[in-house]
Amino acid sequence: MKEKIIPTVSFFKFLKNASKIVKNPLPFHHQNFEEKGDTFRLKLGLGNSVIFSRNPDFALYTLQKNQRNYTKSKIQTKDLSKYVGKGLLTAEGELWKKQRRLIQPAFHKKQLEQLLDTVLEVIKEEVDHIKPNIPIDIFPILNDLAFQTVAKALFKSEIDTPVIERLQYITEAAQQMLVKELRQPFKTLYFKYGGPIKKHINLTIEARTILKKLVDERLESDQRQGDLLDMLLDARYEDGTAMEESQLLDEILILFVAGHETTSNALTFILQLLARHQDVQERVYAEHAFAKANTTSSLDYIKACEYTKQVIEEGMRLYPPAYFVDRVNYEEDSFNGITISKESNLLFSIIEIHMHKDFWEEPEVFNPDRFANNAGMKHKAYLPFGAGPRMCIGNNFAMYEMVLAITEVVQRYKIIAEDTPIEIKPLITLKPQNAILEFIPRD
Repeated sequence: MKEKIIPTVSFFKFLKNASKIVKNPLPFHHQNFEEKGDTFRLKLGLGNSVIFSRNPDFALYTLQKNQRNYTKSKIQTKDLSKYVGKGLLTAEGELWKKQRRLIQPAFHKKQLEQLLDTVLEVIKEEVDHIKPNIPIDIFPILNDLAFQTVAKALFKSEIDTPVIERLQYITEAAQQMLVKELRQPFKTLYFKYGGPIKKHINLTIEARTILKKLVDERLESDQRQGDLLDMLLDARYEDGTAMEESQLLDEILILFVAGHETTSNALTFILQLLARHQDVQERVYAEHAFAKANTTSSLDYIKACEYTKQVIEEGMRLYPPAYFVDRVNYEEDSFNGITISKESNLLFSIIEIHMHKDFWEEPEVFNPDRFANNAGMKHKAYLPFGAGPRMCIGNNFAMYEMVLAITEVVQRYKIIAEDTPIEIKPLITLKPQNAILEFIPRD
């Protein structure tokens, strides 16, 4: 096969658009995709470049077929790990394999079933905070909901509100600091020697101290709660040993980081979509009423809410919280005639893949019916949880939580919104902005 040359976007064009890219890089990348094709190289200066792609086959090749030749970029393996440690999200190589094998059983559907009543109880309490009949920004409430859900799934009754709030503050502060580091590289020396990084690492140490106290209390009590902490404490490596304490704390911190922000983002976008599509909202409400009348357990209820699941899947197609995936190859590789030099930086745009006209009919239209009959699981251009061995370990937990949260809101309220575009704020994840909705009680 004749070698293909990757089209290039010049450093001059990158520099010319730098101020816009800092605020929102997606329009710049979209323009390049439209002009250069599904894969292009962006020059960043000083010999550095990134290969951008919206080719789902290329993404699957990297994430699945030849994943052994690819690693996550230093954004996660180094930059993020200094705040949250070496857990599943940030670990690589043998450590990652070892931890994945150990932790995977805790996220099997049968294990998660015993957490659902706790999750639903938290959701009900957080939905109580919605103020009816006035326009409000729903994101802060859903952000609290998602964090509280992770905290209670991990520690059930042993963690109180002030502790949860402190952990939430520390977790979100560390993420905000990381965004500053990535978006303002010209301040690297100040961040490193002026105090901000040290300050946030100290906050992380405080979080680990809090979590260690909770773990120690559980071990001393010798009582089981049937939560994720029990499952993690029960987990054993192949040689029969348990996780060391430092590794356990790393994994718990990772669960807080990965388990709340993406879910709160997705829920916010989905409620905004429902508010702008009343027919879809009423179908969700009708499905809830039928499921509630015909099921006796939370898991059966979730299984009966098939259309709600489709709504979630379509919401994550339009607004994928993990809107990009990055990889670096260990050795030179090739795909479809393209040579990929050793240690190339690759960035796959999930949002562009999800909106690609070659793979989706009317991709800009919100249409949950496109996901009927589990179509999402079969679609190569649908990657909200990634793909391959490193596919999000908490995808089932997230889906269960979102079904319960959306139906809890819709059964209580009719959601309305101004007919205005949904606003986004691309940071490490795709975040909502100005998510102003009004909630009218149904009773």
